[in-house]
Amino acid sequence: MMSGFELPVKAIRQQVSGAVDILIQANRLQGGPRRITAITEIVGMEQDTIVMQDIYKYTQKGIDEEGKAFGHFECTGVRPSFMNRLEAAGVRLPASAFRERVMMQA
Repeated sequence: MMSGFELPVKAIRQQVSGAVDILIQANRLQGGPRRITAITEIVGMEQDTIVMQDIYKYTQKGIDEEGKAFGHFECTGVRPSFMNRLEAAGVRLPASAFRERVMMQA
């Protein structure tokens, strides 16, 4: 709908930060496996910058003898700000889902 319009970068960033709640990033690690490496909430804008905070992240610990990356998933302890809207829509997650901890080795 906006093709042909030259929007300033700040306006585009405001639209993205207003429309997107969460980003899920996947990367190919050494040795070939793909992993979700971050689940990140978009919090809003601070001047010209989109502000984000990690909810879950993958931390690579090293490379095994077969040359494959290994590590673990961590919960950062941040409860996403959009949880109220999820709960209003009937999606309920336990508070322990956001408790800071190492979740699993992978």
